[in-house]
Formats: sequence, C-alpha cells, structure tokens
Amino acid sequence: MLDLTYELPKPKVIAGAKHDWELVIGMEVHAQVSSNAKLFSGASTKFGAEPNSNVAFVDAAMPGMLPVINDYCVEQTVRTGLGLKAEINLWSAFDRKNYFYPDLPQGYQISQLYHPIVGEGEVLVELGDGTARNVRVERIHMEQDAGKSVHDMDPNMSFVDLNRTGVCLMEIVSRPDIRGPEEAAAYIAKLRQILQYLGTCDGNMQNGNLRADVNVSICLPGQYEKFQETGDFSHLGTRCEIKNMNSMRFIQQAIDVEARRQIQIVEAGGEIEQETRLYDPDKGETRSMRSKEEAHDYRYFPDPDLLPLEIEQAWVDDIAANLPELPDAKKARFIADFGLTDYDASVLTAEVEAAEYFEAVAKARSGKLAANWVINELFGRLNKDEDKSITDSPVSPEQLGGIIDLIASDAISGKIAKDLFEIVYTEGGDPAQIVEERGMKQVTDTGAIEAALDEIIAANPAQVEKAKENPKLAGWFVGQVMKATGGKANPKAVNQLVAQKLKS
Repeated sequence: MLDLTYELPKPKVIAGAKHDWELVIGMEVHAQVSSNAKLFSGASTKFGAEPNSNVAFVDAAMPGMLPVINDYCVEQTVRTGLGLKAEINLWSAFDRKNYFYPDLPQGYQISQLYHPIVGEGEVLVELGDGTARNVRVERIHMEQDAGKSVHDMDPNMSFVDLNRTGVCLMEIVSRPDIRGPEEAAAYIAKLRQILQYLGTCDGNMQNGNLRADVNVSICLPGQYEKFQETGDFSHLGTRCEIKNMNSMRFIQQAIDVEARRQIQIVEAGGEIEQETRLYDPDKGETRSMRSKEEAHDYRYFPDPDLLPLEIEQAWVDDIAANLPELPDAKKARFIADFGLTDYDASVLTAEVEAAEYFEAVAKARSGKLAANWVINELFGRLNKDEDKSITDSPVSPEQLGGIIDLIASDAISGKIAKDLFEIVYTEGGDPAQIVEERGMKQVTDTGAIEAALDEIIAANPAQVEKAKENPKLAGWFVGQVMKATGGKANPKAVNQLVAQKLKS
C-alpha cells in the first residue's frame, strides 16, 4: 500500500550549477467541459468540424447578441469541484478580461476572476517512490475558450477558425506545491484521470481539450519552507509561465529546460523577468512570448450582460449524491475485493474503461487470474497491435471470461489458453465452442499421460539416471511429455507422474 505523507514535499534539486537550487511549480490546467453546446450559446462543440461551422451569432460577437448561460456546463464544473473535494461557492460572478487578438471576436473573454464557482480543493498525487501526497487546488473557474489562428495555409495570410470560441473551459489552478518535473506530470495524469472518471472532460490532450500553463520558479534551499510558513511569495523566485502545454513528456522537458535557464541567468548576476514563454521541443528551449500581464493589465470588470450565478445547496447535494466511484476509491476496492497488488490495481484503474472491462471479467471469477489476463495478455496484445485502446479490443469481457473459465475447469492449460486467446482475438467466436471444434481440450486422462511418459523413459535410460541424481533435470521429461501430447497434457498431472516415476 502507498505511504501517504502530507508533509512538505521533497524538492527537486538541480545539479550542475554553482549552488543548489530548488524548483517551485504551480499549474493552471484548462480542461474543456464535456458538453454538446458552448458556455453561452447553443453552437456545437464537436471537434473536427469544418472551420467556422460551429459558430453562433454570440460567438462571433454580432451586435446585440447576449450570452445565455449553459446550465449543464455549470453542473459539470460543480461535479468537478466535488470530485476534487473542493468548496462549492453558491454565489459566483462573471468578469470581462479585456485583450485584443484576432481569434477573440468580442475583444474580451468572459471569465471569473474575483468570484469563482469552486474554491479550494486537493488532488492526491502518487509519486514514483511509493508515497503519495496532496497538491492543493486554489480554485476552479469557468471561462470561454478563444478561437484558433492558422498560419501555415498561406505564406502571406493567416486564417481564423472560431469553432472553439465560446467553448466552456474549467481553469483548475493549483497552489505552488509541485516540486519537480516528474511530480508535475504525475499531477496532470491524476487530474486527467479524475476528470475522465467524472465524465466532465475527456482529457484528450492531442486535441487540446486538456492543456496546461506551467509556472516555474527557482529558489535556494529553505526558502520554500519560509514561504509555506508566511505565505510571502518574496521567498520564491520570479516565476515564468510556459504556455499551452499539451503533452506530459513535454511538460517535464520544458520545466527542466526553463529551470536551467533561470539558474544560468541568476548565477551570472542577472534577474528573471516575469513573462510568458513557449516551449520548443525541437530546439529544446523556451522562448519569450510576451511580458507577463497582471490582472490590472486586462482591465477586469463585472460582465454587465450576466447576472451573478446563484445555485442552491440542495442542487449541489444532489450532484454529490450521484458522483461515480472515483479512481482512489476504486483502486482501494479492487485491492480489498479482488486481492490485487497495488501495482495491478493502479494499472487497471488508470482508465475508467479498463476498470469497467476488468470488473466485468472478474465477476464471479478469480480476481488475480482475471487481472493477469487483462494486464499481461490483453493489454500486451493491444499494445502490439498499433497501440489499440481497451475500447478497441476485439475480445469482449465475456469472451475473455470464457477463456478463464476453461482454465479454471482444467478444460485447457495455460499454454492452450494463450493459443485460444490469439484465435479469439483475430477470428472471434465463442471460446468453449472453439476448444470443442478444434480439439484443444487438454488431456487429463492419467493413463494416457503415463503411457506417453513410460515410452519416453524407456527410450532414454541415460537421461533417467541423470535425473535421479539431479532432480532439476526432471523438467526435461515434462517437456518431452508435453511435446508428445501436442501440449495438451495437464501440466500438473505430468509433473506429478514424472516425480513418481523418477523416484521408483
């Protein structure tokens, strides 16, 4: 089981510098709400549609168009907050964040700066050393996504696709509790897992449905502890924000590169400027995007077209009562109910679809045997087959369960089961019927096994004498019997007979 520690995290110390430096990381994760319509319009949120085909008048900022709140987006955000054990604010309000960019038709973004809908929460992050600790969430607020500027379709012009404009985002803001690149990736992975279990965001980072802004700063040993005691950010170094990261691997690389850049500047006598930067994975560097704006630069003010958002506690309680089983609880149950190891339970609960598949296979069967077949055989085969996911599996839970039943009843051996699994994977069909029609049942008749063994012993007297002197060589006879029976002999019966014959 994990050693749950809630004390201050162990820092990542950067080597190769003049001094020891520690990393301090905070993350702003933008998660696209899983909904059919946008936050303030009825336009579709479907990914991959023709450019500018999912755009309502309000999204395009046509004169006189007013936003209308999408209740389902509010519900999804509340559900997320509850899943992160966060405080739900019954009163929240929307603000206008003013800035000008081609893919923002209104010239402002509707967001929640001063009064977010979700307050403080936490994410339990499992670390590589077998421990786990909480990363605190400061807030979650709703806001509109912007559109997309396209620069690679024409050498002289840029194009704008407004399909994403107005899509509801949840901005999940962490405290600066993360202390290293690996921990940052683990935090994103756990947050993504929780959102997928809740059904509030699909977590598709490739499509940009989950992306992160990573705030990185460095400090001397002991300064982070002073910050924790006082809450005074002056104990920490000036932070730089790495924008729009949508890969856990790149997040780790970018943090390491940015930390080394800051160390080099500080140790050379320079100062870090607070700014927004982009990570270039091809060059392995971060580069300046713009100086970091403060809240006053955006000229925030309450949105005059939207009333404050007031929700009832009874509604929140109803959402809480209908939350699904979340990954930590499911993992603990798998360990308790099915006797799984911590590792196997972690693998099987990593994706909600995998957990559901396993549970269907393990129902009324050996949990350990089901886990072994799902993890080693099915997952291994899916990875070889162009990295298919569990939802693409050509073997259903019922079919895999049927194979396990045949093993449990001694109808087939483990070796035959692997051959049977490959047949079901490539051709389909009912496992029991395939075994019957293709004569794949294992030989359990001890008389037939003994006859085959007697022939082998009679033909190999020298090998018999060696095996009597060194019992480890008995495996040779087991292999010969299995070969003679086409791999259909019951391995347990073969081992028992070999042991008896060689003693006599």
